[in-house]
Amino acid sequence: MDIGAQYNPRTVEEVFRDFKGRRAGLIKALTNDVEEFYQQCDPEKENLCLYGFPSEQWEVNLPAEEVPPELPEPALGINFARDGMQEKDWLALVAVHSDAWLLSVAFYFGARFGFDKAERKRLFHMVNELPTIFEVVTGSAKNKPVKERSLTPNHSNNKPKSNSNSKSGNKYSKVTPQKVEEEEEGLEDDQDEDEHGDTLCGACAESYASDEFWICCDICETWFHGKCVKITPARAEHIKQYKCPSCSNKRARP
Repeated sequence: MDIGAQYNPRTVEEVFRDFKGRRAGLIKALTNDVEEFYQQCDPEKENLCLYGFPSEQWEVNLPAEEVPPELPEPALGINFARDGMQEKDWLALVAVHSDAWLLSVAFYFGARFGFDKAERKRLFHMVNELPTIFEVVTGSAKNKPVKERSLTPNHSNNKPKSNSNSKSGNKYSKVTPQKVEEEEEGLEDDQDEDEHGDTLCGACAESYASDEFWICCDICETWFHGKCVKITPARAEHIKQYKCPSCSNKRARP
């Protein structure tokens, strides 16, 4: 399994791009493609590993034959535990090992190309802004505000009430998770601001920015940049219940 010879990222940005691609492939294996992944991990086969690729694809295969391998290897023999535990626990275990492998690959590149202390710190910060695979698979991601609410004018009791800004439309031009929190509880301390600053867009996985329009899905409660889901502040004013593309597709399936 030669998964690194053809592609060697040399900058922090390139390593992070490699990390995100591999991470996306692993998440796909453990969520959207979980049935196929489960079937490929037959305990009757030899030791198998789950690989993620920069192209956002995944593969279950035997480990590399060369010693030492081109890149750090994933956890060996994940298939042997498949039938010995509940499926959700097994998937969570594979997710944890996949997180560890992603970090080892990223910092392998960092060491190989001589990243200094500042570059390693920046790389870890970029990686740490994303939920772990374990958090995604188990649904325990903590990158969302404590009290998320839809950013559309839904008039149910659990939605933020209108304020003076809403008369001019400003309420939706730069609505953010932080503003919703402040309207409900009046919290403006730095600690809460830092917490909301860790919010990630469900489409592009980029961090929260105070000068951008955000909207929250009323179904899965995930935050999105308006530009990523093609929702403008003006359009948001006329949406009673917002459903993100993912939730809309789920509802459309037979």
